[in-house]
Parts: sequence; C-alpha cells; structure tokens
Amino acid sequence: MTTDDHRPSPPPFGRALCAMVTPFTEAGALDLDGAQRLADRLVSGGCDGLVLSGTTGESPTTTDAEKAALVTAVREAVGDRASLVAGVGTADTRHTVELALAAEKAGADGLLVVAPYYSRPPQDALEAHFLEIADACGLPLALYDIPGRTGTRIEPDTLVRLAGHPRIVAVKDCSYDLLGTQKVLSRTGLAYYAGCDEQVLALYAIGAAGYVSTVANVVPDLFRAVLDAFDAGDTGRAALLQRGAVPLIELMMAAGLPGTVTAKALLGALGLPAGPVRAPLRGADRETTDALLAAYGRLVRLVADAGQSQA
Repeated sequence: MTTDDHRPSPPPFGRALCAMVTPFTEAGALDLDGAQRLADRLVSGGCDGLVLSGTTGESPTTTDAEKAALVTAVREAVGDRASLVAGVGTADTRHTVELALAAEKAGADGLLVVAPYYSRPPQDALEAHFLEIADACGLPLALYDIPGRTGTRIEPDTLVRLAGHPRIVAVKDCSYDLLGTQKVLSRTGLAYYAGCDEQVLALYAIGAAGYVSTVANVVPDLFRAVLDAFDAGDTGRAALLQRGAVPLIELMMAAGLPGTVTAKALLGALGLPAGPVRAPLRGADRETTDALLAAYGRLVRLVADAGQSQA
C-alpha cells in the first residue's frame, strides 16, 4: 500500500537508518559492550533503525557466531526503540540462508541481502537466489544493489518481478542509476533506501523511504534533519544540510579509503566505541583523521546553526 507520492507508509524499517560499524577491542575481538553503547547513542541521536553486519560492519571478516551475537547484544541495548536489519548476504545461497535463519533467531527485524559477489550470476539465477532466501525465513528482506562492489547489478526488471514476493519489501540503493530507481519506484511498492550519503535528499525527493547512512555513525541526527526539513516543506533547509555534509561525505566515502576505515577513525578520535578494523583493511593515518575531525566539527556547527535558525 502506498501513499499518493508512492512512498510506502509506513517504511518497513523506519526512515533514518545507520550502517553501524562493528566495534572491536584493541586486541581485535568483538566488543559487544562497545556495540551496545554505540547503538544506544545512535538510536538516542535520531536513528530509528540500525543495519548490522553490512559493508560498514565488516561482514566479510566477522564469523557467523559473531554476527548472531551482535544482533542479540544490540537488541538488548535498544529494545523496541529501533528496527534491526541484519546483513546476511554472501556469495553462497546456502550460507546466506543459514545466516538469515540465525539472524531471525537472534532477534533481527529484517535482513539486508546483497547480490552474490565475484561469481556474477545472470539475472535469472540472481532472482532465484533472492527468492530462495525469502522463502526460507519469516523476516522481510531489503535487497542491496551495489554493483560497484559485487560486479552484478540487480536490474530494474528483476526488482519489479521480485517485488511480487510478500517478504521482499525494500531496496538499499547504491546503483547510481537514477532512471532505473525511478522505474522501480513507479512500478512497485518497494521501499527504497539511499545507500550513498550524497544521494539521501535526491532519492527522498522522488519517493524513497529514507536512507542507510555510514556518516550517521558520527552524526546520527544529520540526515534525519534533512528528511524532517523536506517533509515540513522547507526544501531550502534540506538542501543546505545535504550540501553542508558534502565535505565530510567526500572524506569518509570518496577519498580512497573504505567508509569502515574512516568511520572507525573518526569514532575513535571522538572517544566513541569503534576499535581497529580487521585485515585486510588498515586503519587511517593521523593526517586523515585530523581532516575528518575538522570536517566533522564544521558539519556539527552547521547542523546546530540550522536548528537554531529554525527555532
């Protein structure tokens, strides 16, 4: 069921989601206490959903047991204040089903399922992969379309067909295909979530449900303020905030380092739970961290000033 502007109502996982980092101890072990403290901060700061064990959550280098333990711990910390979407996508359909069932048992509200990577299945095989996962468990699925990482696009026509499954309800969109996104939005009730921080306002303006943000790890209220301003009809303020985030977005997401590395560097510099990244990733250097801190400070001041001017 959709509203007149074709935006699903209500969004299946909320509007404002953070792709949460997975905190580790300095020795490299899973830091469940840190994960609980970070999750509580994010939810208290404006996130109404958390994506766990996604790309930013270092899913390729965490074990199946760690993924399940993370969901259980974060659920304990946030209760019913936020939805929890567990990343379960792998290059192996059978393994993905196992992770989906484990996430459901651990207390997740939904699943994020990326297109299988490296093997680059054709569209009919890709469709069968997603349908097998959707049939295997009782949780709703968000399909993760990020061909720049997987090597495989979930084509718009494939998404339109998959939308017919009652448990395939959303898309995390990193396709960089605005035309294709609009085609799917116009033909289905799938809830679209901007997966690239620079596209939050643009996709929301054409009917997306919200976003899954990496930058939200450090500024959890930023993009929620963008959506709130847009919903209130203050498109100028929404655009001001979105544009104001560009320097930090660029440093975190487009300056040559993965978002996991930059998010953890900034969180650590702010004294927040994060810890090191796991190999093959390597931590950011001091110069990078200092630049991140400077851009973060400017953005926090912008958000505060915008809030005061609105009041």
